[in-house]
Amino acid sequence: MMRKLLTKEGYDKLRDELKYLTREKRPEVTEIVSWAASLGDRSENADYKENKRLLRQIDRRIRHLTKLLEVAECIEYNPVQEGKVFFGAWCELINDNDETLSFRIVGDEEVFWRKDYISLSSPMAKCCLGKRVDDEVVVHTPLGVKIWYIVRIEYKKDNSALLMGLPRSRTL
Repeated sequence: MMRKLLTKEGYDKLRDELKYLTREKRPEVTEIVSWAASLGDRSENADYKENKRLLRQIDRRIRHLTKLLEVAECIEYNPVQEGKVFFGAWCELINDNDETLSFRIVGDEEVFWRKDYISLSSPMAKCCLGKRVDDEVVVHTPLGVKIWYIVRIEYKKDNSALLMGLPRSRTL
């Protein structure tokens, strides 16, 4: 698995999901499976079959998250990024028809959490990277070339690590 970029919020959310699955959900379902198995005939035991299936899904998700977090890089805000579009930026664009578009550039694993998140590997994100406010963004789409202008670039700044003197994750 190649390296995966995640925002700090995304990394924390996936890490918390892994903790929940391993410490709470899996033991709970395992207990139900054990209880259902103790009732006897498993071929017609709906509790056993359903919870065994659920246990397989949980194990599959735990394996996925464990492998993902092993190769994930948590990218945090760096003051050097200010004024340009990079990973983790909130961008607002406008076109000649006064249509606005707002989104945040995030990693592939985070893109499904919110409708205003786009993947770093999407055509729009690739075209925006490195641009400044008032720069023109030319995006090639199946419907033709679309031209947008960057109106606003914003980063969510996490000052808590700086204030407390805690080590920070890698920054771009």
